[in-house]
Amino acid sequence: MRTAAEVAEHYRSPAMTAGKVERLRLLAQNSNPKIRESVASSYHVPSDVVEKLAHDPDPGVRACLARNETISCDVLRELAGDDVETVRGWVAVNFFVPADVMAELAGDASPVVRSLVAWKASLAADLADDSAQVRVDA
Repeated sequence: MRTAAEVAEHYRSPAMTAGKVERLRLLAQNSNPKIRESVASSYHVPSDVVEKLAHDPDPGVRACLARNETISCDVLRELAGDDVETVRGWVAVNFFVPADVMAELAGDASPVVRSLVAWKASLAADLADDSAQVRVDA
């Protein structure tokens, strides 16, 4: 029986190359929004492509970008002001969204976005409680 680390080592993804980055650049210009969504979801999407995708006319592309955990705080701040509730909701649940953006989203006009902010805050509180309990038990 292999450990999880051994399995992960055996099935590692190929290295990211300059050619693959160029392919992402080309795919980001595709007319099919589903292909652009795939690029927006990539952890290797270049920052100049992120800037373009943050203004993509398709909200699905912007939503995929908002949930990508490698996206900069500045882009997440921008997406937090998106006209589409789904995009703002994905910003709210992104683990790396800055606290000032979460505070802004806590007052969002959408009850869905506000509930996602509250849900994420409750998860953080639960984790903090669990962490405190572990320290007390140790």
